[in-house]
Amino acid sequence: MKKMIKRTFRVSKYVIYKETLVDYKEHFWSFMGAFFGIGIIAFIQSHSLTATENIFLIGSFGASSVLIYGAIQSPLAQPRNVVGGHVISALVGVTVYKIVPEIIWLAAPLAVAFSIVLMQYTKTLHPPGGATALIAVSSTGKIPELGFWYVLSPVLSGCLILLLVALFFNNLTPNRSYPAHSRFKKLLRKKHQHPHTMKK
Repeated sequence: MKKMIKRTFRVSKYVIYKETLVDYKEHFWSFMGAFFGIGIIAFIQSHSLTATENIFLIGSFGASSVLIYGAIQSPLAQPRNVVGGHVISALVGVTVYKIVPEIIWLAAPLAVAFSIVLMQYTKTLHPPGGATALIAVSSTGKIPELGFWYVLSPVLSGCLILLLVALFFNNLTPNRSYPAHSRFKKLLRKKHQHPHTMKK
């Protein structure tokens, strides 16, 4: 019993230590990824539309940035989840809005609930997707007018920008590897192998 308590204490102490450890390099690359990912979308927004037409820079992209730049090993931050989760949720949101456009108390919960279930079913669970669905049914102005174009832009186009930036900044150092997928890691290892090793 004493051994179990001591072991539990040691494990807890190590977990707390790891969670509170300040890794300045890790934070730097998280900052750079988020800065350029959101920055590129904001740049397109500012040079394509007026200040009142906030279409490209939807709020759920901020939440996605937390995952794909700050928690890159999380299953919820992987490319399949980012793109699939947002696109599926956007489709759900637009569809629900077209069916019940005026009843926000019904449209909002339906959009979020259906998006969660479909993300679970397709194994593309990405929490910011719920916000993407909610934006489709609760926004005013240009976004409702987009209809299903909302799925392609800003949602899909924004996801691809964030993802490309993540693939760049999350693989600049040996300590960071994204996506956290065995096939991708194997490709990276083969790429860095010596030519004579590859022949074998």
